[in-house]
Amino acid sequence: MAGKSKTVYVCSECGFETAKWAGKCPGCGQWNTMQEEVRGPAPARAAVPASRTDAVRPLRIGEIDTDEEARYHTGLTELDRVLGGGIVKGSLILVSGEPGIGKSTILLQICDFLGQSLRILYVSGEESARQIKLRAERLGVCSENLFILTETDVQAVVEHMRQSKPDLVMIDSIQTMNMAELSSSPGSVTQVRECTNAIMRASKLLEIPAIVVGLVNKDGAIAGPKVLEHIVDAVLYFEGDRQMSYRILRAVKNRYGSTNEIGVFDMGDHGLRQVENPSQAMLEGRPKNVSGTCVTCVMEGSRPILAEIQGLATASGFGNPRRMATGFDYNRMALLLAVLEKRAGYYFANLDAYLNVVGGLRLDEPAVDLAVAMALVSSLKDTPVRDDAIVFGEIGLAGELRSVTHAEARVTEAARLGFRRCVLPAHCLRQLAEPPQGIELCGVKNVREAFAALTE
Repeated sequence: MAGKSKTVYVCSECGFETAKWAGKCPGCGQWNTMQEEVRGPAPARAAVPASRTDAVRPLRIGEIDTDEEARYHTGLTELDRVLGGGIVKGSLILVSGEPGIGKSTILLQICDFLGQSLRILYVSGEESARQIKLRAERLGVCSENLFILTETDVQAVVEHMRQSKPDLVMIDSIQTMNMAELSSSPGSVTQVRECTNAIMRASKLLEIPAIVVGLVNKDGAIAGPKVLEHIVDAVLYFEGDRQMSYRILRAVKNRYGSTNEIGVFDMGDHGLRQVENPSQAMLEGRPKNVSGTCVTCVMEGSRPILAEIQGLATASGFGNPRRMATGFDYNRMALLLAVLEKRAGYYFANLDAYLNVVGGLRLDEPAVDLAVAMALVSSLKDTPVRDDAIVFGEIGLAGELRSVTHAEARVTEAARLGFRRCVLPAHCLRQLAEPPQGIELCGVKNVREAFAALTE
């Protein structure tokens, strides 16, 4: 006798299931994430044949051969840097980002380079084959080894993978895929999870790397259950404003490389162009002899990047002064303003304070604290900071400056771009065995000493 269908409510964030709807998920505590799903009876599972269990045996770690392990280079050095050197065979990569940020564009650009020697299967559930062809012509992609498949049934996609055995598979996007055995609609929690599992099993079994495009929800997180990020081997996230040309590709998770590396791209009419020197690109158009601007150096993995921070302190027209930060943590900014008032004597209580990181970067490193404070103090005093000066350091609650890591790499990058003075915590001077030529190092212990070194 066939079982009956039942209705369950599944959290789109953590995958928690419950028989009754709730406004707040009992599992993760998020609001308005419970989605209704109708599930049919579970199919009977066949017994595993004895021959299959006998054929698979545990291997000693010394018996596993990795000499033939190879990576596919994508033709974009910035993307290879984020992936840890290239695409690993049998890996499952999730690429996510805001609509129009450049996810499908970078996939076609990869196809243009890898299509010279590899067979690529591009599966699209959102666009027709003609639409993909028009976009490929605009980007200059004309590879004969690129095969387009417009299909939304994940079982049919897996069957194409088994029959044609391509060297690389691209799924655009996973939210449009569906499994016929499931009664829920495409894009639901269960469909996204099971479709990703099916692609993952085929990718591992056939040793075919797969790149999956994932959409984002209204909060900017990857749409679908959180377990989706645990299934894949790497999660790449595009950052940046669609209204600006720069795009930043960051690895949120990577089983085959570092998660601290980023890639910088410039979106143009002919696709994404990689930016080889991000520091110089971020500092283009920097104003001279203007108060409220300061340059710092942040570490993104092993790469030092120079960024410009702009601060503005102005009289408030309301009873409660306004605080706003773009590209920097708002709570961290409030903490630094409190330290500047209590420990250094710079009063912002009756002033509106605005902070902006130029270029669309998001800075969360503690080494940015001193540059943020200097930009705000410079605007408060209406005193410009030296154009050839760079600053970095962490500010403690007592107003002291704490040392930061990779001081030598930061100073070297500043000297390479022509800066002549570097203001840093005094404790960081111990890390510099041989300072680079042409740059003056000023070790300071508090905020007032730093501001004096930047304005003299």
